[in-house]
Amino acid sequence: MHIHILGICGTFMGGVAALAREAGHKVTGCDAGVYPPMSGQLRALGIDLIEGFGTDQLALKPDIWVVGNVVSRARLADGTPRFPLMEAILDAGLPYTSGPEWLARHVLQGRHVLAVAGTHGKTTTTSMLAWILEHAGLQPGFLVGGVPSNFDISARLGQGSCFAIEADEYDTAFFDKRSKFVHYRPRTAVLNNLEYDHADIFDDLAAIERQFHHLVRIVPSTGRIVMNGLEESLARVLHMGCWSELRSFGAAVSDFCALGEPHSFEVLERGRPVARLDWELSGVHNQLNALAAIAAAQHVGVAPEAAARALREFRNVKRRMEVRGTVKGVTVYDDFAHHPTAIRTTVDGLRRKVGTQRILAVFEPRSNTMKLGAMKSQLPWSLEQADLSFCHTGGLDWDAAEVLAPMGQKARTAPNIEELVRQVSKAAGAGDHILCMSNGGFGDIHAKLLQALR
Repeated sequence: MHIHILGICGTFMGGVAALAREAGHKVTGCDAGVYPPMSGQLRALGIDLIEGFGTDQLALKPDIWVVGNVVSRARLADGTPRFPLMEAILDAGLPYTSGPEWLARHVLQGRHVLAVAGTHGKTTTTSMLAWILEHAGLQPGFLVGGVPSNFDISARLGQGSCFAIEADEYDTAFFDKRSKFVHYRPRTAVLNNLEYDHADIFDDLAAIERQFHHLVRIVPSTGRIVMNGLEESLARVLHMGCWSELRSFGAAVSDFCALGEPHSFEVLERGRPVARLDWELSGVHNQLNALAAIAAAQHVGVAPEAAARALREFRNVKRRMEVRGTVKGVTVYDDFAHHPTAIRTTVDGLRRKVGTQRILAVFEPRSNTMKLGAMKSQLPWSLEQADLSFCHTGGLDWDAAEVLAPMGQKARTAPNIEELVRQVSKAAGAGDHILCMSNGGFGDIHAKLLQALR
């Protein structure tokens, strides 16, 4: 089969492309501003990439067009389509589908799918789960919205029956407004947490809870749902109905809970110690991610002790508290955190690691939710454990200085990357930790900070 992917350089669609290529299909694709790192990974796989969404691509005549959710029916100011290729596909009546639907039909069908859903921690928990299954000799397939350091690739078919997938609640495509994860039909579903997010497509938390219940509805009676017992929102989701085996984690009364600090703890199953985990990761959020992965892996026959042995060798995911360099005693980190809760847990994890040493939090409100200002009032709370906080305000429609005013002298703003680098490098001193947080490239601020510090 020849498939042509519209929006191929996104993490999910790039993963679909890699899986299709590994399965023996001919894969081509296009995107606006074909960009790394995905562009380099795809070209290394022999996938031809085309810049833009021009109608000349109709000449490729693929068997099917696979459409990413970056594509819309939007028009430019002059009235011309933003995605002329999509308009031409529709006009010609050509066959098209979404990335999640193609994946479900051609990769996931017949596999034991383990899907990890949640507002936070999907990438890390899916990576943990894939590594546990690999360590146990199950040779799983996986698709992760990042690059797990234990594998150095974001997707593979695998030789075994299990397939671990990051299950996103964002919509599928402009023609399918269901969440992506309803296409995956998991036998094991992890509900890691649930907060309000994606303000561009969801009106409120209740709307997201309904999508999560759609996922719960398709897990078979012989399947397992693993839910965070600390989350009232997930309790509401399960209260709508549950037809599968249920295992909870996190709370003291959960099926799986932890006793000890996040970097060194006992795993308890229904009050009985079943494993011990001493590892390099920090933060309560990673402790919870580990419990979720252990409970999910148990459903396919991996004992908690075996799962803990695997996690002792887990090397995290790139862009999750990734050290980018140390200059003159100042360490610079890169992290994907962008939702206020994720920012808070990330700063907390670093605080537990570095003790009283100073943390300089540098963040970019880049997600659609943050740009719209839906969560702006939570920013002072999310940053309260940092000694200094620096906000990149470019492209915002709201006044960041006003929002951060309750933090006083501990918060500063900058309209561009250059000014941000100047402020941070001037404030930093030996022994400090600079934590850069964004769900984008952040203007390569990490390299610029290291250069400025030199």
